[in-house]
Order: sequence, then structure tokens, then C-alpha cells
Amino acid sequence: MTMLGIHQRMAELWTIQKRRALTKEELNELSLCMEANANYVWKMAKLHNMSLTASMSGDTEWLHDICLRIEELEAMYAAAYRKPNSL
Repeated sequence: MTMLGIHQRMAELWTIQKRRALTKEELNELSLCMEANANYVWKMAKLHNMSLTASMSGDTEWLHDICLRIEELEAMYAAAYRKPNSL
């Protein structure tokens, strides 16, 4: 899986909260990052499970379609949650 900007920001917020309490805005941001991450992980897990099924059944057309959907999902989330340093 691709590391997204949300992953970097979650790590930053996690590190900050080890030194001090997060502000209300930072807590809200952490919650939004966690929600976006959960959505990404579950969608990606579903596609990977489907790709395993397609592979095991020998359905290469379906497998190629799923691989394309995985690439599209990665691109969509990467564009929506670009890492701040990657501009």
C-alpha cells in the first residue's frame, strides 16, 4: 500500500501527543485522518481479497480488472491526501 499524507499526519499528531495534549483542532484532524485511513484500508483489503479469489480461480480477466481498480484507488487517495512534502 502507498503511504498517504494522512499517514504522515497521523504519525505527526501521534508524536505530538506524546509531548503535550492535542488541541481540539488537532484531535479533530486526527479523527479525520483515522476515518480516511480506515476507509482506504477496508476498500484496499476488499480488492486484495478479490484479487486472491480471482487468482485462485484462474480468472485473469477479473484479476486484471481488480488490479486496475487497486491502481485507481491508490491514485485517487494519493491525489486527495497528498503528502505535504511531495508538492
